[in-house]
Amino acid sequence: MSTELESTRRALRDAIAQAEHAAELARLLDDAQARLAEAERSAEEVKALAERLAEAEERLEDERAAADKLRKELAEQRYQAEVAHWKLSSIKVARWNRLGDAIKTGKNNPLLLAKGLKGAARPVKRPTAPKRRPVATKQARQAGDERPGAAYQATTSTRTLEGASFKLKPYRVPTGPNTRPHLTAAVIADPHVEALLRYEWRQTTGFTPRDFARVLPQEVPHLLVVESVTAGPWAGEITGEPGEGLRALLTWCADRGIRTVFWHTQGDAADYGAAAALFEHRFSTDPATGWPRLSFGIQPRVHNPVPLSGGRIDRVLTLEQLLPGHLTYPDVLTSYRWPAAVQCPAGTPPWRLAELAACGTPIGDEPDSRRAHVALRRAYNSGTMTERIDELLEAIGLPGVRATLEVSLLLPVTDRSLLEHALAQVARQSKPVAQLVVFGPPEAEARAREAVPGAEVVFRRLDPALSVGAMLDRGLDLCEADLVGVMDQRDVYGTHYLADLSRAFLFATADIVGKAAYYAHLRKPQATLLKQPDAEYTYLPEIAGATLLARRNAMRQLGFADLTDGWDDVLMRRCRADGVKVFSADRFGYVRVRDEDRWLLGAAHLVEYGSAEPHALI
Repeated sequence: MSTELESTRRALRDAIAQAEHAAELARLLDDAQARLAEAERSAEEVKALAERLAEAEERLEDERAAADKLRKELAEQRYQAEVAHWKLSSIKVARWNRLGDAIKTGKNNPLLLAKGLKGAARPVKRPTAPKRRPVATKQARQAGDERPGAAYQATTSTRTLEGASFKLKPYRVPTGPNTRPHLTAAVIADPHVEALLRYEWRQTTGFTPRDFARVLPQEVPHLLVVESVTAGPWAGEITGEPGEGLRALLTWCADRGIRTVFWHTQGDAADYGAAAALFEHRFSTDPATGWPRLSFGIQPRVHNPVPLSGGRIDRVLTLEQLLPGHLTYPDVLTSYRWPAAVQCPAGTPPWRLAELAACGTPIGDEPDSRRAHVALRRAYNSGTMTERIDELLEAIGLPGVRATLEVSLLLPVTDRSLLEHALAQVARQSKPVAQLVVFGPPEAEARAREAVPGAEVVFRRLDPALSVGAMLDRGLDLCEADLVGVMDQRDVYGTHYLADLSRAFLFATADIVGKAAYYAHLRKPQATLLKQPDAEYTYLPEIAGATLLARRNAMRQLGFADLTDGWDDVLMRRCRADGVKVFSADRFGYVRVRDEDRWLLGAAHLVEYGSAEPHALI
């Protein structure tokens, strides 16, 4: 009996302990449930707060976008007002306007008329054209300046070779203008491709999968261009299975009728195939992909022979020495201009060779300026990025309207015996002449039409009372092309003269281009001379009048002096007085021919006794 009682007691004690444990568990469960409920309430509060914060951020972004838009509109209105004022001021100081005022004022007073005409003939400083000021939008505040290249400058100014350190003044990447300011493109690209594209349109970059919906509406693009990038926030979106961010971006573009372009430039095309299939248009630098080809081209704004301020080092470098791996692309553009020559191994990408050549750097074991000039010409002839973008825009159905470099040529022929020689210089040009304005003897019109069949020929008979400058000034009013050039009937112009000279307008910010460095040949001593060999690819106070190529509108503002000899000297003085920039191009493609010229003999270097053409015409 006692055993059963003890067993019962133990069972009761165990039951009581289990009951107490269950009660504790129930208490703990109630406490956990209370805490869970509290956490759920807190989560709901956090969610509500996050939603309110997101709404506030969205409203703030909308307000910022509206404010930025208002700033842009106000800045544009201010700029247009300044332009109108500048145009009015320019008209007031224009020579023809001052001549008209002088004639009107002195029509009844010969002395007053003479005084007024004399005053009107003096060069007057033109008002400075207004410039668009950067607007402090969000992107501009982040980048510091919204112009192309403004936040894209070289940073590494020191190079090391074989333990020696060299200090360079970095090449300054130019800012603006755009080739097609009416077109806006959203671009996702690596720095190299971004440098090729940034001057071809108004370009928006730097947006990510998270913020594109806030960034792009500030200036809705006409097209989206995505390169096969290997780094950055978009690399994972376009490699392999397309990311949600890319899909959302393409949907956003489709809803707004924005054309989308995928450009394969590197890596295995198969890695990007799924993402590329989502785009309306696909292009590749590799024809093996089967997509339409869009290869790299020279970007004249950054791939050009404008030298570093310190000049070149007197050393031939290997490509590995020239371009160590740590350089950013703006620093690469500095390095391109640094060595006397570069040795490039077999297998160097063609685009790299073209970029080096376009920067005027000899490729080979030793410096050779003639070979470098031919390579530069070949690099540009292989296609510029502007021409590549023309092809792209035509393929996707967007207008690619842009300024051209067509030439109207002024050719006074005052010596009948030089007519055939002068027309032969025009006919041999590889760059077609759009318009030829000839002043010459009666037979010059028919001969000009035969010699230059592709050009519009405008003929005017010689007037013995007119100076050469007066003929040029009258011919200027007949010119219709964007550029106006002058040729001298006595001189020799190579086949590539106009093509080489007009190329400078692709990268120089000058209204007048010509040659301050050039070869000359004096017949009597049979001497070949080279004038100012250091004056290539630089802004100078003057160039030779017989090599003048200028923007038509600028020349109409300046005009030609009524002189036969020295009209170019007067023109250059007017340019200096009015602040018109003048750029001296290369030394090749032109020979100044005279019987004798004592001034030139004293101012130029003697090359040899013999013909100048083998030196100049390449």
